[in-house]
Amino acid sequence: MNETIQLADISQSVEITALVNTAYRPNAKSRGWTHESDLVTGDRTSPEQVRQQITPSSPVLIAIRNNEIVACVQVTHDSSDCWIGMLATHPSEQNSGMGKKMLLAAEAYAVKHFAPKRLMMSVLSSRSELLSFYQRRGYKLTGQTCSYPLDAGVGTPLVKGLCVLELSKLPPAPR
Repeated sequence: MNETIQLADISQSVEITALVNTAYRPNAKSRGWTHESDLVTGDRTSPEQVRQQITPSSPVLIAIRNNEIVACVQVTHDSSDCWIGMLATHPSEQNSGMGKKMLLAAEAYAVKHFAPKRLMMSVLSSRSELLSFYQRRGYKLTGQTCSYPLDAGVGTPLVKGLCVLELSKLPPAPR
């Protein structure tokens, strides 16, 4: 069955929050191929954070199937770059190509609306499967490493020394 990819609005923040928290930090019964439950505890986001993040320069794209949000991704325009983040696919949809589809949609949106010099993202250092996923799609490590953002309200590390790695890629040509 096909899904529709569209811009989210703040009225969908509760649904987006539930999706993101289920994808990033699921319980043992609903885990997909990739999650960070063994690395970080607590919610990845909150409805208030999502409401504050949805702005014209930081839209969230959602995939809707059967009136349910099954995936999301955020594109944040920052000076001359665009940051892609909060890519989440419901665990039941993981390994179906949905993540790739959402990443491509985010890249296309960034190119069309913001014309960035680079596409950027951050990934937890211990997420080797996720780093490989992005590297297969042309993203490269920049060499920039940051400490885990303890004060950002995105959970608490369970692993000592957890870092965030920066990746970048040149955007595809506009279509």
